[in-house]
Amino acid sequence: MERILAWAEPGEGELLAARAQALQDDDAPSDLDGDQLDREERAALRRVDGLRTELEDVTEVEYRQLRLENVVLVGVYSGSAEDAENSLRELAALAETAGARVLDGVLQRRPNPDPATYVGRGKAEELAAMVKELGADTVVADSELSPSQRRALEDRVKVKVIDRTAVILDIFSQHAKSREGKAQVELAQLEYLLPRLRGWGESMSRQAGGQVGGQGAGMGSRGPGETKIELDRRRIHSRMARLRKQIKGFAPARQAKRANRDRHEVPGVAIAGYTNAGKSSLLNRITGAGVLVENALFATLDATVRRAQTPDGREFTIADTVGFVRDLPHQLVEAFRSTLEEVAESDVIVHVVDASHPDPASQIATVRDVLGETGARSIPEIVVFNKADLVSDDERLVLRGLQPDAVFASARTGEGVDELLERIAELLPRPEVAVSLLVPFDRGDIIAMLHDRFEVLREDYEADGTRVEAKVTEAAAGQLAEFVVG
Repeated sequence: MERILAWAEPGEGELLAARAQALQDDDAPSDLDGDQLDREERAALRRVDGLRTELEDVTEVEYRQLRLENVVLVGVYSGSAEDAENSLRELAALAETAGARVLDGVLQRRPNPDPATYVGRGKAEELAAMVKELGADTVVADSELSPSQRRALEDRVKVKVIDRTAVILDIFSQHAKSREGKAQVELAQLEYLLPRLRGWGESMSRQAGGQVGGQGAGMGSRGPGETKIELDRRRIHSRMARLRKQIKGFAPARQAKRANRDRHEVPGVAIAGYTNAGKSSLLNRITGAGVLVENALFATLDATVRRAQTPDGREFTIADTVGFVRDLPHQLVEAFRSTLEEVAESDVIVHVVDASHPDPASQIATVRDVLGETGARSIPEIVVFNKADLVSDDERLVLRGLQPDAVFASARTGEGVDELLERIAELLPRPEVAVSLLVPFDRGDIIAMLHDRFEVLREDYEADGTRVEAKVTEAAAGQLAEFVVG
């Protein structure tokens, strides 16, 4: 303002000063047009009451509750009602593991599922009424639904419909930790999704063609086709090809580790079994591996290999593998084939069964079916009824009838672990080539290797070195030729 006054004409300074004073005066009338706002109002936010949809004010993180999906289970069966109920209970455990709250479950007895709505039109209406009454937001079917069945049932019950396969894939997606495990699960999910893609409204441009039913809309009406869904299919196929290549790229590392074990002639044992049967707990009890143990289905997916010893001192590797479940999606069997190679390449399979399960026979049958798909049916098998501390003597008699030569064990108490190790030692391949060696005293590594990997029958100390009578493999006998004596 001082500069303005300095350039004003004489006599006009007082007038300009008065105008400046009027602008600075809060009580002076403003020249604003009324549509403009003061600086403070323009910079402020105004809260509008009545828009909050929460029933409770949960402002603290500690008091927030996780919102779980509310689901209703539905199944169709033609055989035993008891088997159907066990299957539905297992589906409830799967849904809870996936992060849902099970409200109710219903079963329908019929020779075959309805090809249109899975449960039939009338039962679909009853299911819709149940969903509405319970306030459920998802219906889970206890078998794999075709795309048309899923759409038709969704139209009836007015909520999302998924099947058993989708639940298992979701659990695998949550629990996969390694790069290979994540790639395998994503590949299985894409294989499941591909035939279930749906086009929506104007996202597709259908080809009209011809005269379009006599409407006269021929030339110029032919669109480029269902571009959106075809584009999605191409992207899925491209992603699946990249995932297969990525999974194949993990194979050399596994093969190198396996070749290293083969080169050192270390036998391998694989733990297989139904999910939540206690495989990881048993591995921890035998080796102290520290693998994640949780009372949940599919808690561990990635194979874990640890070193252990038989009671007679021979070393072997023991691998924990992914658990199985009835109606395991074939997409997962294919995707996890590389992980299941640990089972197919092992020398002994420890088949872990939950002794406290209401239907252990079905667990055994399911696991053996999957083992057959992986080419491991001919490998020696030891059946272990784990969680033996939870069953009575009468129940043990029933289980003994299922598998007379089974081992009863408890990973929690340690019962039966020593017997299991003795059985493993009996079934592991033994070296058959008898050699007589004279090992110099400065080659203590040879003596240690013989004790760790092979069977030492006799050991004497002489003036020139250590005389050892041992049984080794043919490959090892060739490597030890320089120490062989008559």
